[in-house]
Amino acid sequence: MAKRKVIEIPGLVHQAPIPMGAKIGNVVYSSAISGIEPQTKSPPQDPDKQAEALFRNIRTFMKQAGGTPEDIIRMTVYLKEESYREAINKEWLKMFPDEHSRPARHAIKIELRGEVLFQIELVAVL
Repeated sequence: MAKRKVIEIPGLVHQAPIPMGAKIGNVVYSSAISGIEPQTKSPPQDPDKQAEALFRNIRTFMKQAGGTPEDIIRMTVYLKEESYREAINKEWLKMFPDEHSRPARHAIKIELRGEVLFQIELVAVL
């Protein structure tokens, strides 16, 4: 049986004692990934810039997992406000331009801590 392997994004850590994600065999699950910049340890205030940082972090996470965004099968988006959906959609279309090859996605409005405007959890199969 395959053993669980922790996946981290260099320069980022959760406040809780949890990893950014885990992998068993070829299946990957993330914890919440946000648009925090690893260099500054804070998210940009502009929603578009924060979305760019978020999707950059997703790319890094998938690379650390041994895959690419093409391996993502599902994303759950957590939005502080519905109005931030537009910023997410811009980056979503850049990451997944082919409308016939996109992961499933669901978005939920919830309360998020601090300056984080949105977070994403993902599932991938490598």
